[in-house]
Amino acid sequence: MKSLLFKLSPFLTLSFFVFFSCTDDDNPNGGNGEPSDNSAIVFLLIDEESIDNGNAPNNFSETDVNDQIAAIGQRQTLRYFQDNIGRTIDLFTGQVGDEGWFAPTFIPESWKNTGPTGNGLQNYLTPGPGLGASGSDPEILLDEIPGIIPLRATALKMLIGQTVYAVVYDSDISINYDPIEGNLQGANLGVVAFDVLKVVRRTDGPSSDLPRVTILIRNATEIKDLSMNLFSNAPVPESSSEPFDINPPTDPPLVILSPAD
Repeated sequence: MKSLLFKLSPFLTLSFFVFFSCTDDDNPNGGNGEPSDNSAIVFLLIDEESIDNGNAPNNFSETDVNDQIAAIGQRQTLRYFQDNIGRTIDLFTGQVGDEGWFAPTFIPESWKNTGPTGNGLQNYLTPGPGLGASGSDPEILLDEIPGIIPLRATALKMLIGQTVYAVVYDSDISINYDPIEGNLQGANLGVVAFDVLKVVRRTDGPSSDLPRVTILIRNATEIKDLSMNLFSNAPVPESSSEPFDINPPTDPPLVILSPAD
């Protein structure tokens, strides 16, 4: 189910939020390998807890994940994802307190002001000065970024049916919880794009394991030209251990996406 809600601000500026709901049964992919037709793309960050060389369940090689060319500001598509467009695979998503998927819910003004465009997310993806571009201080705008939300079971389940475009980090993304903010400094492996097909609880590892997510690999070069959006109502954890949200709910909240600028 998809619906649009439009609001007029007191200044008569038209803004919009997109609400999406999709269960396993009404997944637009239907589990048959057909890509979603989403025009609103969810922008995420992924770290080594989910995609890295040697990681279960895929045991990617170093070249599969661009480990040999990892660098600050690296934005090439991961080789495995470029070579396997249309393939369905599973990804693990970390553990409570050491998550592997993250949702930026806020674009800092500093990202907008640094250039080369007036769009902060596009400047990060380019990357622009202080956001990974070469220079005297290439990461100065990537520390203590507000609103970087680690995704646990409920948030992951909310993403079923969505198309994701993500920057992948070569190491951990560290999170502070009071207030919630993330450190986005460090080398990147590149970018990936995929549809989220299924989210199931893991029972094959430690009790703190977050769900296994089934994805359909998409063409990142094509997806990056679509409308990028923030997962603006991603559930915010209270701390690194609470809530202990490892079991995907049957009826998760609707996803609310807001344009990333």
